[in-house]
Amino acid sequence: MIAGICKELQENEKRVALTPEGVEKLISLGINVQIEQGAGLASSYTDENYTTSGASIVASRDQILSSSDLLIAVNAPDNETIKKMKSGSVLISFIWPLQNGDYIELLKSQNITGMAMDTIPRISRAQSMDALSSMSNIAGYKAALMGANQLDRYLPMMMTAAGTIPPAKVLVLGAGVAGLQAIATAKRLGAVVEAFDVRPIVKEQVESLGAKFVEVPLEEEAETTGGYAKELSDRNKDKQREVIHEHVKKSDIVITTALIPGRPAPLLVTRAMVEDMSPGSVVVDIAAEQGGNCEVTKPGETSFHDGVAIVAPLNIPSTLAFHASKLYSKNIMSLLSLLIEEGKPNFNFEDEIIANATVTHKGDVISPFVKENMK
Repeated sequence: MIAGICKELQENEKRVALTPEGVEKLISLGINVQIEQGAGLASSYTDENYTTSGASIVASRDQILSSSDLLIAVNAPDNETIKKMKSGSVLISFIWPLQNGDYIELLKSQNITGMAMDTIPRISRAQSMDALSSMSNIAGYKAALMGANQLDRYLPMMMTAAGTIPPAKVLVLGAGVAGLQAIATAKRLGAVVEAFDVRPIVKEQVESLGAKFVEVPLEEEAETTGGYAKELSDRNKDKQREVIHEHVKKSDIVITTALIPGRPAPLLVTRAMVEDMSPGSVVVDIAAEQGGNCEVTKPGETSFHDGVAIVAPLNIPSTLAFHASKLYSKNIMSLLSLLIEEGKPNFNFEDEIIANATVTHKGDVISPFVKENMK
């Protein structure tokens, strides 16, 4: 069996799907590995690193696609790439099936087994495969640094001969993996941190990191059975925004991280809230790829509204490509260690990890998560 790794084609993508360390582990499972020439250079992994690990370097992308039984990628390959893959081969990447119905139909028509790193269930047995958490952790860390870099003030309290500067106030909206890492990083930088999440269950985690949890009494459950935040009713959204508004206008940096699977990012920071912030304050909206949590966000840009900087980066994990690739590669290898038996994939759909990750197989949609949410 042959596994192929191609250079990522998406603009500003520096990650690679498998590191040299991952290559060694994949070979130990009885699989030959071929890497497109230069695939790892943007994330500081050289062709020599890969050949030392036992991979073959191939100059022709089309050769890799036509000969590989397994294609491993970070982002879902484009339609032309899918059409060049072997019928019956396996693709493992982020696929985002709930937003990409046409892409799923293409995988089915080309007889490609599509395994999505974004539909792996969030259960304890699958933690080592959870690429969403790995990438969110990086995004939260970098968001705090971006906010600190954009802010024209100190983050920690500074006692100087000229006087004492109070610490900056940081508000983190959304206390999932990204939010918790943003909290931890902002605290390490010396800021006073508050955090809000619609799920009261995360209060203990927020406080354990030294931040204050902003509570909003709600009249409904705000968490799905899978542990994700879910969309609230209009009445509870209004109540939530009133409380958030009071905290936003007092903050020097607001970091927004809230996402809902398969939906546009929820609106948390309105235009009016931004206009109540002090000039020089910063909003870092890491939900920009799904439209953003801030009403005046311009995805992919740093813009200014009424003196407030709105930082809306895309693909934050790619900015730390070396470690992002290392973590993603480990997530991939954890999944393949479960999937590969005697040198080939064993699609045991009795296993909930394999079942949920397998979006398409032999022309059918398999994943219970996808079937349920595409209704």
